[in-house]
Amino acid sequence: MNPNIFREYDIRGIVGVDLTEGVVERLAGAIGTFFRKHGAVRIAIGRDMRTSSEPFAEILCRRLEESGCDAIDLGMVPTPVLYYTAHTKPVDGGVMITGSHNPGDHNGFKICLGRQALFGPQIQEIKEIAETGEFCLGNGVRSNLSVIDEYLNDLAGRLKPGPRNLRIVVDAGNGMGGITAIPLYRRLGFEVIPLYAQPDGQFPYHHPDPTVPENLEDLVAAVKQNAADIGIAFDGDADRIGVVDEKGRTIWGDELMILLAQKVLSENPGTTIIGEVKCSQKLFDTIAAKGGKPLMWKAGHSLIKAKMRETGAALAGEMSGHIFFADRFYGFDDAAYAGGRILEILSSSEVAFSELFAEIPKSISTPEIRVNCPDERKFEIVRQISEHFARDHKVITIDGARIIFPNGWGLVR
Repeated sequence: MNPNIFREYDIRGIVGVDLTEGVVERLAGAIGTFFRKHGAVRIAIGRDMRTSSEPFAEILCRRLEESGCDAIDLGMVPTPVLYYTAHTKPVDGGVMITGSHNPGDHNGFKICLGRQALFGPQIQEIKEIAETGEFCLGNGVRSNLSVIDEYLNDLAGRLKPGPRNLRIVVDAGNGMGGITAIPLYRRLGFEVIPLYAQPDGQFPYHHPDPTVPENLEDLVAAVKQNAADIGIAFDGDADRIGVVDEKGRTIWGDELMILLAQKVLSENPGTTIIGEVKCSQKLFDTIAAKGGKPLMWKAGHSLIKAKMRETGAALAGEMSGHIFFADRFYGFDDAAYAGGRILEILSSSEVAFSELFAEIPKSISTPEIRVNCPDERKFEIVRQISEHFARDHKVITIDGARIIFPNGWGLVR
């Protein structure tokens, strides 16, 4: 079993290489044992549309039953629907089987104990159980539960569209956003032009990662062709959002956060708003200028949600498109809901979407540069970089090394 599949806030790897049937059997036994040790016996299971997700779900449900847990099968759902179930149904935890934004041959497990997503030591606890092979035994029961209709009703009731009619292009990327975001936005009264709405784990058109500009090319073309007011894209499991304006310009995560933060602060003066370490300085400066309390924190959906609970933050976001609302919502990352909040703002405005960003200071940034690095060396390399630059610069080490230069900053993580 490759120890590197146990990440900071989930378990993930390549199907057939890291995640063989035997490894998934062992992982599922370890996950069931982890739940039992923490007093959790009713576990909701969701899966995305990848070809490996259904057989993995079958293994997981069976192994949960054998460990003494009741497996509540939600079927094929977006990750936010699994989170919604954890927040609204009598369950003790949940597991989402998804490869998220990664290619079709990747998969993984996002795990909740109660309503809280696991990270760090808890992921390592599952690893240790898997390595020992000492699993709990019992006789759980499997059942099915459908919650998507209730979820859509809940979201529609929380969103407040304005009087302006909008034409929206939605690129579901053959992921899970097509089964929730498209019907939600239509229910709110908007005209929706769908792209790649049918779930397909082979991703025949583009990878389901809206942070990569190449993956937004079809969305940009469709927005221009249809004279749409906005384009919205989703990753594979619909917990991350990508947005383009009516001109086809990508609106990055920190820019979306500025727009959303201004609205949240107008209704919740002085509240804390969290941005992860990759967000630009203009986000934190804007939050402060609008009377909010900006907080920089580590990247990672589980880490952000934990910090929100600790600080009582109303909103948090990442450059990757994870956006978390505690304001009028449950506090987890839901791209369909985040898109709805953006549409609220735009449908209540008389100007084009691009004009809502006119006052945001322009900045220049490099694309994210990814250099292959062995997992066992990466933390030591970041430590050495931190020590080197700390001689002459301020270095923020919340998550990696964010080095402050006279006219900008750089981040290694």
